[in-house]
Amino acid sequence: MTNTETSRTIPGAATVRSRVRIPLTFGDGYRVEAEVFTFHGLADGAEHLALALGEPATGTVPLVRLHSECLTGDVFGSDRCDCGPQLRESVERIAETGGYLLYLRQEGRGIGLYNKLDAYALQDAGLDTYQANTALGLPEDGRDYTAAAQMLTTLGAGAVRLLSNNPDKAAQLAALGIEIAERVPTGVHVSESNVRYLRAKVEHTGHSIPLARLVG
Repeated sequence: MTNTETSRTIPGAATVRSRVRIPLTFGDGYRVEAEVFTFHGLADGAEHLALALGEPATGTVPLVRLHSECLTGDVFGSDRCDCGPQLRESVERIAETGGYLLYLRQEGRGIGLYNKLDAYALQDAGLDTYQANTALGLPEDGRDYTAAAQMLTTLGAGAVRLLSNNPDKAAQLAALGIEIAERVPTGVHVSESNVRYLRAKVEHTGHSIPLARLVG
């Protein structure tokens, strides 16, 4: 979904359901504590999370990452995408300056885990990540960030520095009334297994990843 050109209305307020502090430890030994928020009233009814990390200085705009769930990359360390390294990088960078990581239950750009694995099989046959989705009769990117805008509004983050290479995230949030004070790119996490995937994101949807850094 890239319905980003006109303003949209957030359909009702969300409220904080619970908040709990959780110590996080990553595979490389990095440790940080997060305050995790759950919500009532999100537009899509999904169990999205907001992780508050670090302490923003008074008067500063929080650094925010919208991270779509990726079981294969986040949990199993798959090299077919850059999701796991982006998650690890984002947690540390947000903790340094203060802000939020929104962990959104949008596996496979919104098509679900099984469909994502089916798309992988088509990619092995030569299609790119977007062509594979459409070959399955699915949207290239089915993500809607209305719930993310609700979460940010509830947390008082009406303006954000968005940690993302994806212009659609910024455009959708802006259309939903969230001010994008700055769009901050993530690092380039390239491997032999994901270079075609990263190149497709640059060429097809304008992700801000330097093509010169993509080998192969």
